[in-house]
This record gives sequence, structure tokens and C-alpha cells, in this order.
Amino acid sequence: MHKRGALAWRAMSDVESLESVIAVPVADRDEKWEQRFLHSLKGAKLRVVEDTPVAGPDGWPYLLVATQDGDDPIQNVARWLVGRGVGLVVNPEKPIPDYVLSYGMVWNFRERGEFMTPASATRTGPFELQNGQQVFAGPPNEAYLPKDVRNVIREFLAQQKVASAKVLMVSEDQKTWDLAISLESLGSPPESEHSGIAEAISWFLPSHYSVVLMKESTLPGFSPL
Repeated sequence: MHKRGALAWRAMSDVESLESVIAVPVADRDEKWEQRFLHSLKGAKLRVVEDTPVAGPDGWPYLLVATQDGDDPIQNVARWLVGRGVGLVVNPEKPIPDYVLSYGMVWNFRERGEFMTPASATRTGPFELQNGQQVFAGPPNEAYLPKDVRNVIREFLAQQKVASAKVLMVSEDQKTWDLAISLESLGSPPESEHSGIAEAISWFLPSHYSVVLMKESTLPGFSPL
């Protein structure tokens, strides 16, 4: 009993309170602070500041929540957000909110229990196919792109006059995967718009996902989103 109690106490002491993390001055916050914050946030209880999501400076919809006097587990909040394509702003009453979570971070938490998943490998440049190069490709499965997330992305694309986007999972090494989106299904936009389109779609995806726009003639197997 004594040993088990000691282990339990040590495990409890390793869990840093969200309040202590938030108390760190903004000027002292770095990547390690971000990791501490996101780890502590997983066990937070939140108070909804505004019942209706609001548009952030970036144009995306966010639910505003506070960590003080909260009684709603973040797991419940995340489930509500995922079905609606909404991100999360933590403590918006401050001059600078403590954190802004994209929609992709929220549903990654629902699916994997963490807001940011480390990438299995890091891409050093854009995805480019060479003649004769072997690649791995196939339709995204439910684990990679859940049905309700697809619905949210389809709704966003429909607002951009994209009726039926087509997608394909592509990898050169089966470690780094790209979500390829058919350029033809997007209406063949000019190359000058490609990076903006990919960046917009990336807001809906976890941070370890990569988005590329690709012609269907490059690889077979594109399927409806």
C-alpha cells in the first residue's frame, strides 16, 4: 500500500495545473510553454463566454471560453465543436487570449486525445513526383478523416462554389502522408491561388497533416470527399 500510494502521489504531482501555466507572463511563453499549456488543457473544465461562435480576426469561427469558474469538461466542448466546424479561443477577455485552437486541433483532440500530434517525419519541401518514382496512394479512411469532419469541409467548400471535391492520401515513404486534393474538382484555380487554398483547408486539419493540390492525371484513385 505504501509503494502504491507513493506512485499515485508522484503521478498526481506530475500533472501541472492549468492555472499555473496560464500565470506565466506572455513575454516568457515559448514552444515549451505551449506544450505545457496544451497538456494541461486536456483536463480542463471550461465556461462558455458566448453561446454563439464568433468570427476571429482570421475569419474563422470560434467558440469563446474561459478557464476560470468552468464546469463543462473540455471533452464535451470538443464534441460540440467538431460537429459544427468551430475552433476555440481560450480566455478571450485578455488583451491577448491564452490560446487559439483551430478546428483541426479540436477534432484531433477528440480522435487522438491530444491537440497536436507529433509528425512521424518532417517534409523538407513540396511533394513532387519524379518519373518512375514509387508512391503509395489510396482514399482517406475514417480514422484519418472522420465522416463528420468530411461533412464540415464539404460545407466550407460548397460555400466557395466547389460542389464535389475529390481527395487522395499520398506518401513517398508511408511515414509522411499528404492529403491531395484534385485541382480539377476545385475548378482548376490558377497556380497563384494554390497556397492560399491549401492554407485555408489546413485550418480544418490537424497540424501534422499536409495538404497538396494535384492534377488527377498525376495519380489515379481520387475519390469524392
